[in-house]
Amino acid sequence: MIDNALKVIANEVNRYIVRKLDPDRDPTSTKRMMIGNVAKAQEGDAGGARADSSTAPGLLTLVNLEEERNARNPNNYVKLNDKIEYRNPKLYLNLYCLFSVNHSSYETALQYLSLILQCFQYKNVITAKNTPSDNGLTLDPKIEKLILDMVSMNAEQVNHLWATLGGKYLPSVLYKVRLITIEEDLADMQAEPVSGIYINHATE
Repeated sequence: MIDNALKVIANEVNRYIVRKLDPDRDPTSTKRMMIGNVAKAQEGDAGGARADSSTAPGLLTLVNLEEERNARNPNNYVKLNDKIEYRNPKLYLNLYCLFSVNHSSYETALQYLSLILQCFQYKNVITAKNTPSDNGLTLDPKIEKLILDMVSMNAEQVNHLWATLGGKYLPSVLYKVRLITIEEDLADMQAEPVSGIYINHATE
């Protein structure tokens, strides 16, 4: 579920950047943005090659997640057909996604960063209807929509984030992605629904 959401988001940004910078190229075969560990992407071997398989300057990295408790439904019972099933409440998650640009040209990196911001200013809600399939990749049917909100960080928070990642600072922006729903289809218990209440009057 999480991997699907991140891939769809990365593909959407990639499509936007390619359309702006390389309008003659096919965005499905041109990678300008992909998911990956930004700290690993900065590492290199003795020859200077990147340590991971990332070939795109733009990287989407999951840096944190949190439970959205306000969306939790306390009702553990679900009516399915003519049965009542007991299930634990759905788990609703917010994802914190870091978009960073690892490019040798600082000016180009800033250009990519500007395009990322423009992309989500133009389209900050991603649904299956408004996001085309990319090489067969579509938004998971269990995800109704993804809402992206920019997170503003002060200098101390930025320093702490990159220190935690273990990498050198790159031009980047943090977004909060709402709302991922985690639910197991298996039921803990199944029972017949209550069809009525009967009062038995005892007689002496």
